[in-house]
Amino acid sequence: MYLKSINKSLETLSNADLKRKYSKLKSKIQQRLDDFLKIKQSDYFYELVYCLLTPQSSARNADKVVKLLQSNKFHKQEINPQPILSHKESYIRFHNNKSKYLLEFKKQYPLIELQLRNGNSSIDLREWLVTNVKGLGYKEASHFLRNIGHRNLAILDRHILKNLVRVGVLNDLPKSLSKNNYLNIEEQFKKFSKKINIPMDELDLLFWSMETGEILK
Repeated sequence: MYLKSINKSLETLSNADLKRKYSKLKSKIQQRLDDFLKIKQSDYFYELVYCLLTPQSSARNADKVVKLLQSNKFHKQEINPQPILSHKESYIRFHNNKSKYLLEFKKQYPLIELQLRNGNSSIDLREWLVTNVKGLGYKEASHFLRNIGHRNLAILDRHILKNLVRVGVLNDLPKSLSKNNYLNIEEQFKKFSKKINIPMDELDLLFWSMETGEILK
């Protein structure tokens, strides 16, 4: 992931302003996180499909594609997902590569499912997913695990990174996110969340809503 340095154009956000915004959305944010805890194991497959689709693509388009794949029973039928991903009404960037990732993931899903049930920690599960599922980086693996009820994993997309600059956690947007850089920023995010007494998962959704106006998954 490469991000331009735009910190000079970002308006700062004080802790007091952040807490005021949080107080207005707290109940909705907590309800959204509670919704994730209720996700059925039978839905994990398509949650991971969603997270494979989202990098550099619209969250809404990814959701459209997931619904289309579900209606076509992608998890059971031998179909090529590429035409769905490349359709203008639900366009997904890098659809050729992502179609290959989906087909490869589909074959290995029984093994992934076993890993999700083996009682490993969220950190260990994320590491396994990043290592073994093509197309999943730390951001995508964290996103998937958060969406099925895991906690305390940072989803460092551009919205989160931008706001970490605004609140002073980062001096600048990173030019790239290596493993070490990702984990270092995640640790700084955790420390900041403790400092202002807002759980990191709730801060994540707050930052997202501030950028998009919605509390999406």
